[in-house]
Amino acid sequence: MLTLLGDIGGTNARFALYDGHALGPVSHRAVADFATPAEAIRDVLGDLEGDPPSAAVFAVAGPVGGGRATLTNGRWDFVAGELRTALGVEAVELVNDFAAQAQAVPAFADEDLRHVGGGRADPTAPVAVIGPGTGLGVAGLIPGRNAPTVLVTEGGHVTMAPADADEARLLDHLRVSFGHVSAERVLSGPGLVNLYQAIAGLEGRDVPDRTPEEITQMALAGDCPTSVRSLDTFCAMLGTVAGNLALSLGAKGGVHVTGGIVPRFTDRFAGSAFRERFEAKGRFAGYLAEIPTFVVTHPYAALIGLTRMVAMIGRP
Repeated sequence: MLTLLGDIGGTNARFALYDGHALGPVSHRAVADFATPAEAIRDVLGDLEGDPPSAAVFAVAGPVGGGRATLTNGRWDFVAGELRTALGVEAVELVNDFAAQAQAVPAFADEDLRHVGGGRADPTAPVAVIGPGTGLGVAGLIPGRNAPTVLVTEGGHVTMAPADADEARLLDHLRVSFGHVSAERVLSGPGLVNLYQAIAGLEGRDVPDRTPEEITQMALAGDCPTSVRSLDTFCAMLGTVAGNLALSLGAKGGVHVTGGIVPRFTDRFAGSAFRERFEAKGRFAGYLAEIPTFVVTHPYAALIGLTRMVAMIGRP
């Protein structure tokens, strides 16, 4: 049976056919180019050759429940029954995108991961997954006798805590605009822009508007002090949140950093304050020092996770 798989974020959507054994070529669509998910999916199906899929499973970057989902950082709404009719397939299943990211972890090969500090993963312990992209996704994977259990969360929206006086000033500045400053407000593509603008405002710098990609490029080139500080702060704050997550889950199975941002600068990330902040938890610094952290470099992690989930769809 052919199944159409989709990894749908706030900015980009990726689709591929899965025949139960191998994943086909991946098709990309920009979410902003289509008014509804059905329009984008029909556009993808129009490009496919061979037999049409008989089912579809979509990983959506937002809360999922009751056969419905909405992108947290996008305008698409999903109703499984309506998509089933619109696409002419037998079944449509909606899952959270970080449920799929977590399910991918057991399938990764060594070349799919960049080890960034810590010891060896305990295969019997929980795994944490965190990923800055258009938003900030968080999930857990709990080992089980027959199959692991995914812990789906909205952990990207926890309150961001400062680790020092400079970060306290930054977060105070951002609270003027946002009220509640979640981790996602600073640890995402838009979050990197928020950091850049806040740092410039606090330092009295007149800087041009820049996209997350431009801030990252300028920081890596060392051509803009505000961009450099923004990226450094981003990495440090991600270490704070990832360390909190590791403690909360007891994630001795490792913490996997995924998403569309960090894999673009793994060398800089490995040399950043991320790992120092990850371990900076007072009496539990030694506990965290043993937990490995990885950057997921596989470009289609969620789709790999969906191939593992297809066999489980429909199980109680």
